[in-house]
Amino acid sequence: DEERDYMYRVYATDPHARINLGIRRRLAPLLANSRRKIELLNTLLFSMPGTPIIYYGDEIGMGDNYYLGDRNGCRTPMQWSSDRNAGFSRANPQQLYLPVTIDPEYHYEAVNVENQQKNLSSLLWWLRRVIAMRKNFKAFSRGSLEFLNPDNAKVLAFLRRWEKETIVVVANLSRFAQSAELDLSRFAGHVPMEVFSRNLFRPIRKSRYVITLGPHAYYWFALQAQTDGRRISKKRFVPTVKAPAQLDILLGNSQREQLEREILPNYIRSSRWFGSKAQSFRHLKVIEQLAISSGSDGARLLFVEVNYLDASAETYAIPVKIASGDAARSVSQSAPNAIMAHFAASDGAILFDAIWDATFSSQLFEAIVQRQAIKGQVSNLVGLACEKLEPDQLVASGNSQVFGTEQSNSSMLFDNKFFLKLYRKLEDGVNPDVELNRFLTEQTTFPNVPAFVGALEYRRYERVLERKADLQNETTPPGTLLDELIGGVYPDKARLLAQRTGELHLALASRTDHLAFAPEPFNAMAQRSVYQNMRGSLRRAFTLLKKKLPDLSRAFRDEAKEVLAAEQEILAREKRLLDRRANAAKIRIHGDYHLGQLLYTGKDFVILDFEGEPARPLSDRKLKRSALRDVAGIMRSFQYAAYSALWQPAMRKEDVPFLERWADFWYRQASSVFLQSYLKTTTGAIFIPKNSDDLQIMLESYLLDKAVYEIAYELNHRPTWVVIPIRGIKHILKSA
Repeated sequence: DEERDYMYRVYATDPHARINLGIRRRLAPLLANSRRKIELLNTLLFSMPGTPIIYYGDEIGMGDNYYLGDRNGCRTPMQWSSDRNAGFSRANPQQLYLPVTIDPEYHYEAVNVENQQKNLSSLLWWLRRVIAMRKNFKAFSRGSLEFLNPDNAKVLAFLRRWEKETIVVVANLSRFAQSAELDLSRFAGHVPMEVFSRNLFRPIRKSRYVITLGPHAYYWFALQAQTDGRRISKKRFVPTVKAPAQLDILLGNSQREQLEREILPNYIRSSRWFGSKAQSFRHLKVIEQLAISSGSDGARLLFVEVNYLDASAETYAIPVKIASGDAARSVSQSAPNAIMAHFAASDGAILFDAIWDATFSSQLFEAIVQRQAIKGQVSNLVGLACEKLEPDQLVASGNSQVFGTEQSNSSMLFDNKFFLKLYRKLEDGVNPDVELNRFLTEQTTFPNVPAFVGALEYRRYERVLERKADLQNETTPPGTLLDELIGGVYPDKARLLAQRTGELHLALASRTDHLAFAPEPFNAMAQRSVYQNMRGSLRRAFTLLKKKLPDLSRAFRDEAKEVLAAEQEILAREKRLLDRRANAAKIRIHGDYHLGQLLYTGKDFVILDFEGEPARPLSDRKLKRSALRDVAGIMRSFQYAAYSALWQPAMRKEDVPFLERWADFWYRQASSVFLQSYLKTTTGAIFIPKNSDDLQIMLESYLLDKAVYEIAYELNHRPTWVVIPIRGIKHILKSA
C-alpha cells in the first residue's frame, strides 16, 4: 500500500488516471513527455534480462485520453500520419471504435510515424538505433545480471556478461547531474567504450572508477582489453572462420558479419596502403563485389566502404581469394601479411589478398588488353586499351612480380615490361596519375615517363585501376632512386634529376590550348588559398602530434615539443606569402614528387606515379599549383634518403649521432645542387617567380608545408620515422 501510494503521488496526481490498483497511462504522458526520461526508461528496459516489449505508440511518444473510461484511453488508433483518422482507417471518423488523440501536445497531426520517419532526431529513429545496438551484444539477451553498488544511491549501475562480452550499464535516476564511484577493480587494464559513439573513456585502474552523469543520463560501456599498439603491429591477429572455405558462403548474409566486423577491419588496419590508421572505425561494409574470373574458386574484387567516428567515409579496393594445400603454403611463405583469415574446417585453407596471386594479376592484365567488361552487382568494370598500340605490343607471358616495398597502392611488373597499379583508395573522378600520364604520352613529346597503355575503369563511380608500361626498354626491374642515392653523394645525378624535373614542368605548361593543363595566374586569391590550406594542415598535424606525443620515444619527445612550441613561428613564415604578389603562374604538377617516384635506368630517370598525395581528396589533387611544390617535395626527400641510410640494420647505434651531422650535410648539398640545376633549366619559365625574394619565400613555405604533411603521414603510418620531418622543420627554421 505504501508503494502504491508513492506511485500515485509521483505518476498519477490526477485521480482520473488511476484505475483499480494501477495507472492507465501511456509512457510519454506518464513522464510528462520528457524526452530524457523516456530515453532513460527505454534504455533500462533494453538493458534488463528478458525480452523487451514496447506497447504500440510508445515508439513515437503517443499520448492518451483517460477520460474515455476503463483502459480505452490507451487503446486509441495508432497514429500513422496526419491524414484522416491518423492514417489508421479510411472509414468515417464516427465509425471508429475509439476516437483519435486530439490533445494539443500529442495531436495526431504532429505526433505520427510519417513525421518521425523524416526526422533522424525523432524518438522513433532513436529507438531503432537502440534496438539495433542491443542486437550487437548477446550479453543483453543471454547474459548474466550483476548489480554494482555505487556510493551514490541516485545512480543505478549493473553488469551484463556473456562469454567474452562485458557491458557496464550506468543510469542517473535523478533530474540533477550526479557523480558516482564504481568498484571495477577486477577489470583493471580494460578500457570502457561507449557503444553508441564508440568513444573510449579512460582505462580502469585498481582504484574506484569515477563517472559523472547529466540529468537522467545513461551509458552503455563495452569493456575492451587494453592493447599495446606496437606489439600488435609486430604480430597481427588473423581470425579463424568456421564456415566452409568458399567465397560465396563467406560473402553471403550468414557469414558477412564476421567478414565486415572482424576479418576486413583487422587486415585493413595492418595494411601499409591504409592511410587513416589514426581514425577510429565505426563500421565497414562491402558495397560491391566483382568476379574477376568465373567459377566459385576465382578471385573477387571487393569495394569496401570504411566509416569513421570523426571523419568522412572512404572506399578501398581489396581483391580476395581462397587458397588451400600447396597454394596456401606458398602464400604463407612469400607473403604472410597478405593472409586475412584461416578456415578451421579445411586443411590449411586461407583467405588472402589476391594481389599476390599470379592468376588474378594475369586476369587484370587480360581484362585491359581484351577490353573486357566485368559485371558487378551495381556496376561494370571496363578495360580500356590505348588505340595507338598494336595488339602484338600488348603481349605478356603472365609472369608477374609484386613490388614488396611499402607504398600507398599495390603494383605489379609483367615480364619487366608492363607496370600495373591497383589503386587501393578510390574516389570519384579520373585519377590524376592516369590523366597526367595520358596527357604527357599523347599531347607532349616528354620522354621520361612510362607510356600510358590502358586502364580498368569502374563505370559506376568513374574510378580506375591503371596500367602503365615502358615499351622501349625490356630491362630487369630497376631500383628506385632512393636505393641508388643511399651511400654517397652524386651531384651529377642530382643535376640530371633537376633537369628532368624542369623539363617535366615545362611540358606540363606547354599546352595553353588545353583547358585542364593551361597555366593560370598565381594571383592574390590563389596565394591566400595556399596560405589557408597550409594553416589548416599545420593545425591538424600539430593536433595529431600533441595527441601522439606520449607514444613517441623519449629520445624524440623533446624535439617534438620544440617543434610544437614553434607553431606560431611557422605560421608567420608561411603568412609571408600574403605580403608579396608573386609574379608566377600555376600549372599542373606531379603532386607527390619524391625519390621513391623515380626509376633510375642506369643512364636516366623515368618519372612515375602522378596520382598526387593519397591523403588529399582527388578533386584537390587535380588543381593547378606552383611548380615549387614539386621542388620542395624532392628536397624533403633528400633528407629521407640520408636518414634512412642511418637506420639500416648494419649501422651501429653508437655511430649514428656522429653520422647524423654528415647526413644533414649531404641533405643540404644535394638540395643545393638540385635547386641550382632546376632554376637553370627553367630560366624564363612563367611558373618561376621573377624576384629572388619571392622565390625564397615561396620555396621555404612549401618546404615547411611538406614537412608538416610528413608529420601527419608518419604518425599514421610509421611513427618511428616522425623524427625526420620534425628535424626537417627545425633545419628550415634555423637556416632560413
